Amino acid sequence: MLLTFHSSLAQQKVQFSQYMFNNLVINPAYAGADEALSLTFVHRAQWNGIDNAPTTQTLTGHTLFRKKHFGLGATLVNDQYGVHKNLSALTNYAYHLQTGKHSFLSLGVQVGIYNTRSDYASLIGGVTNDPRLYANVSETFFDFGAGAYYRSPRLHVGLSAPQLLPETIDLDTLSVRLSRTNYFLFSKYRITQNESLEYEPSILLKYFPGLPLSYDININMIYRKVLTLGLSYRKEESVDFLLKAQITPQFQVGYSYDHAIGSVARLANGSHELMVQYLFKFVETKVASPR
Repeated sequence: MLLTFHSSLAQQKVQFSQYMFNNLVINPAYAGADEALSLTFVHRAQWNGIDNAPTTQTLTGHTLFRKKHFGLGATLVNDQYGVHKNLSALTNYAYHLQTGKHSFLSLGVQVGIYNTRSDYASLIGGVTNDPRLYANVSETFFDFGAGAYYRSPRLHVGLSAPQLLPETIDLDTLSVRLSRTNYFLFSKYRITQNESLEYEPSILLKYFPGLPLSYDININMIYRKVLTLGLSYRKEESVDFLLKAQITPQFQVGYSYDHAIGSVARLANGSHELMVQYLFKFVETKVASPR
């Protein structure tokens, strides 16, 4: 039996396909970067076809206090997979330094709580004489993360570690380490072809100690600043198709479909993700004077 053992690699944290439209989910330094009150809701159903596959709902909100150069935000994440249910409530703070006429560098932190519940008794499916299997395992942890984010009209670059504190659950004499720090490096660049067409390539590098480096590569085509079509490749996992529509200057809706590839495709169908975003920012238009 010992000779049959081998290593196993798996997804460590909640992941999204439309992170480039709502960077607060991976970087607390993004709080206030939209320069107005911004509310975003995301629902993700991952790996359809697998029983008890991950489903995630996220609500984020953040705004900028321009005169004092800081942004505040909040993030709620409800994540469920198998017998596990996780709930995070985080607050974000970022200080914005102006580095040029239209460029800024922000430094941010996030603090909050993270609760995880596991119903291991449901795995038995029958009566057991072990009283420990009748109780749910529930633990609450303090959460802390940090990041830096540079933005200009064309270039965005962010480096973050959303979770710096380890989480450990003690089960009788067994100590289980639930997670460790994830590191994210994100960058995107906007290329203008003409008044109607723009292109925005981006990349997200994801590093988890002890696992191979993972990455997402993305290219978005933006038509008249209203319709965005995108294509992404997630290393050895999926090819993603993105669509975002700017319904009004304040309201936008996004959808992504992840087409599983490689070994994942043998077990599951694709993943669906829906995003709704509202920006409380109004554009002033020219008003003709009656005089």
